[in-house]
Amino acid sequence: MILTRRRFLAAASALALPGRIWAGTEIDLGQGRKVLSLSDGHLELPPAFIFGDMPEAERKAILTAHGIDPAGPLVAPCNVTLLRDGTNTVLFDVGAGPDFQPSAGDLADALAAAGVAPEDVTHVLFTHGHPDHLWGVLDDFDEPAFPEARYLMGGTEAQYWSDPATADSIGAARAAFAAGAKRRLDALGDLVEPLAPGDSPLPGISAVATHGHTPGHLSFDLDGLMVLGDCIGNGHVSFDQPQALLGADQAPEEAAETRAKLMADLAASGLPVLGFHLPGGGIGQVVQDGDAYRFAPS
Repeated sequence: MILTRRRFLAAASALALPGRIWAGTEIDLGQGRKVLSLSDGHLELPPAFIFGDMPEAERKAILTAHGIDPAGPLVAPCNVTLLRDGTNTVLFDVGAGPDFQPSAGDLADALAAAGVAPEDVTHVLFTHGHPDHLWGVLDDFDEPAFPEARYLMGGTEAQYWSDPATADSIGAARAAFAAGAKRRLDALGDLVEPLAPGDSPLPGISAVATHGHTPGHLSFDLDGLMVLGDCIGNGHVSFDQPQALLGADQAPEEAAETRAKLMADLAASGLPVLGFHLPGGGIGQVVQDGDAYRFAPS
């Protein structure tokens, strides 16, 4: 496996964003398969959304140790995974689109800078249905943003977000998440194909159950790289205290159990990962660090 650093300079005439530079990390998985991490921008989140009920002094200590201003907001990068194998062009999640936060929704520009047109995408695989992963799936006319693609989501996840009752059970802070997900999944309709853990939607790709952040969250093993989604959702507290109950997770206890086991497995195997909200483009390795872990960007 070969790691290379690449930077994409978007021409103003192509993107109408003069001077913006798109940075990506490319991994060559061999056999003609290459993965590129592309930026959808970033989110700005209140610390309480991530840390939940963790005591303030403990939260401040973790953030300070990682060089992050404890006063917030927390800046969470959004790294979208693109896989090309010479035949297929596969996106793992589609970013936030224009309706979530103004600092996110840049995937279309990043794809253009990488020379990928929307109609080039053959498959979209969703880790889960949160806004920053799903809401970019429709264009300005509420048509599929990737018109030639197959769309695949965990069956449990798709049922959860398509259920009208979810908006009433998810809590007021996330009610808009549920409404937005349902609208987009309804628009896609029968285009969304269900996935189960263990399914292989394409050669060299396996769906992995990593539930807890959402009820049916999936990660994807690319036979040389693990696409994490949000099962490891940040580069600080998730590594320092993988068993902590975090506010960003919809089922905190299940998510903590998933995260702790996954951290141990990844540290033991040395398998590279690509995390949606991890720093440095999201590509790196989980490294054991005493009783905790740290993220080592590639």
